[in-house]
Amino acid sequence: MTAEIRQFLLESLTEMKYDTDGFGDDTVLGPAGIDMESLALAELAMRVEDQYGVRFDADEAETFAAMTVGEFCAAVAQRVRTTSAT
Repeated sequence: MTAEIRQFLLESLTEMKYDTDGFGDDTVLGPAGIDMESLALAELAMRVEDQYGVRFDADEAETFAAMTVGEFCAAVAQRVRTTSAT
């Protein structure tokens, strides 16, 4: 599941015009890495919600900036498992 989410993230970032060269699990989504701003993080959250049927609180998207790609994919996979179990 995490590999699928990573692929979706890569495709989404490409569509959002982010450079994903050198992109890896240790790459940070925020200023220290991909440099996504708050509006872009909110857009990414909406894309993930639409794709996987999960929901994030408005404040959660802001926390994505501190996450690495690997942490983000694991968090989404956990949210999908939790949502599927209920």
